Amino acid sequence: MSAVSIVLNAGSSSLKFQVFDADGRAGTALFRGLFEKLSGDAAGTPARVRIRDGAGATVHDESWAVTPGHGHEEALERLLGWTRATLQGRRVAGIGHRVVHGGRDHAAPALVDDALMDALEKLVPLAPLHQPHNLGPIRIIRRLLPDLPQVACFDTAFHRSQPELAQMFALPRALTAQGVLRYGFHGLSYEFIAGSLASYDPALARGRVVVAHLGNGASACALEEGRSVASTMGFSALDGLMMGTRCGAIDPAVIFHLIREEGMTPAAVEAFLYSQCGLLGVSGLSNDMRVLREAAPTDPDARQAIDLFVYRIVREIGSLVAALGGLDGLVFTAGIGENDAATRAEVIAGLAHLGVALDADANAAGGPRISRAGGPSAWAIPTDEELAIARHMSAVLGATTH
Repeated sequence: MSAVSIVLNAGSSSLKFQVFDADGRAGTALFRGLFEKLSGDAAGTPARVRIRDGAGATVHDESWAVTPGHGHEEALERLLGWTRATLQGRRVAGIGHRVVHGGRDHAAPALVDDALMDALEKLVPLAPLHQPHNLGPIRIIRRLLPDLPQVACFDTAFHRSQPELAQMFALPRALTAQGVLRYGFHGLSYEFIAGSLASYDPALARGRVVVAHLGNGASACALEEGRSVASTMGFSALDGLMMGTRCGAIDPAVIFHLIREEGMTPAAVEAFLYSQCGLLGVSGLSNDMRVLREAAPTDPDARQAIDLFVYRIVREIGSLVAALGGLDGLVFTAGIGENDAATRAEVIAGLAHLGVALDADANAAGGPRISRAGGPSAWAIPTDEELAIARHMSAVLGATTH
């Protein structure tokens, strides 16, 4: 009987998952779902899970009173129980995890063991708002099902191909040796796009491409022959482009100002820059581009938030084109990149000097190619980080059984 693999992407109070055929050949998930409100707040808000099949139909919808501090464990117990009941005895071959930080030493997915967990724990200070939530479900599953293989897939791994200079800060070498480097993130998304480009344009897949991963978290990456050359995110997922609630690149002296003049603690500054800035902070309205687009005609703050978002993207793409020494193509992906034609059009208008020419009708239709002939091409291509993880799991688990 065929087996399945489960891919998890854990947040502080949520758990996204997808179920795939374990051979890794399927292009779509058998099931996908989201557990929400797992933190168990004082108001007693129930946790909820909604599961959809490959066609998008809801097959399970459940709420329950979560035990504070045990939300993720209860979610995983429900997921494993639902899997056993629904998949008619099909074996779970393994569980794959998106892990934000793999550090310098992990340039490929890895089978979870004690040594790997120890190494990933040491990286928590480099990604304190993400890494603990990624590692939590791994620990829970190791306790619940110690013999079930787990595979960690790292958002930083794809960028380890960057030249040494692209990974360095202008800091004393002792800090560089301690791991204070530009790591880059969203690597699983960029890897998926790099692997998909040949099916759209084989020549472009071998060329110089900038991929803009635009969502609530946003970044851009320069690819040459499908390999990462430079990226906008650096030491943390806070750097680079303006995002939904994150500030992006900022003068470090602003942090000193907030501490000295505004009386903020370092922890408060960190929370502020991650969760109260970006589109939300500038607009004073929302971090959702759909809300801002609707409000922009009559709300100047919403309009300016969009304009700043686009301006920062255009500026950062310019720096990535410089790193590449030219541009053959531009790819938009992720929530905003795939779905917001207006943002794509505005970014391309800002890149007219590079010869990128928008095909307005193709852009309105969602692509995939959204540029006219001549000059660098532009594309809107869906990403699938979970499918990338499922394929890695198939390779890793297959290698361990031969």
